[in-house]
Amino acid sequence: MIVAPDIDPVAFSMGPVSVRWYGLMYLAGFTAGSLLGVHRARRGDNDWTPGEVWDLLFYIAVGVVIG
Repeated sequence: MIVAPDIDPVAFSMGPVSVRWYGLMYLAGFTAGSLLGVHRARRGDNDWTPGEVWDLLFYIAVGVVIG
């Protein structure tokens, strides 16, 4: 028989607010994407500006919240 781990979906709680693991992964993904995107835009080997990267990340965040 396969044993499935019983992992708590809540990473931590502060009073009435509970932070779940998937929320932390969204935060890590947006942070890594923004740092990498702005770094590559500043490097100058493409046509993107850091402002365009931030605009794209804003639209991605809106899409995640709506979706």
